[in-house]
Amino acid sequence: MKIPPCVIIGGGGHARVVLDILFLSKLGQPQAIIDSDKSRHGSKLCDVPIVGGDEALDNLKDIHHFVMGIAGAGNNAPRMRLYKMALEKGLKPLTIIHPGAIVSPQAAIADGVQIFPGAIINAGATIGENVIVNSRAIVEHDVIVNAHAHIAPGACVCGAVQVGEGAHVGAASVIRQGIKIGTRAIVGIGAVVLNDIAEDTTVIGNPARTN
Repeated sequence: MKIPPCVIIGGGGHARVVLDILFLSKLGQPQAIIDSDKSRHGSKLCDVPIVGGDEALDNLKDIHHFVMGIAGAGNNAPRMRLYKMALEKGLKPLTIIHPGAIVSPQAAIADGVQIFPGAIINAGATIGENVIVNSRAIVEHDVIVNAHAHIAPGACVCGAVQVGEGAHVGAASVIRQGIKIGTRAIVGIGAVVLNDIAEDTTVIGNPARTN
């Protein structure tokens, strides 16, 4: 099977891990990186050239796939905007899964999903478009993670939880079974969520409470 050439959107630390997954999994062949930080233009990340900003996408004539190289520490709107921009330019998102992740064949994985080292996605889970399931995060059975959300490192999302579009589930947090996390909600680092969270709401602590 031919490995598709791809561009990485974003050239920071998240992109470094994304590149590592691509090198290990052979799911894409990174040819170029774009980044808004002009000081990075002309340099390389993991031997892949950073060729310019968003405008450089129009010059990549032989590349038809992309991978998001930015994450988001709460605000997933920039990643969602750039993802949609790439789609509008006719690029296709690659789904990348680290070889060390465990993904049930009974899970549904959408386009553009990123599953990092040690992550576990169990049977019946549904992972939406452009979702990040970060290192050692656990997404249990029958969980629904809607598009553009981020399950941060070490988070544990218990069975039948619903995570809203663009929400952020913080590192090492625990979400009780059956909870609903609203659109763009933010769960703080280490929070223990025992009750539903409304959209555009931030919660912290154990038990989690509104910030």
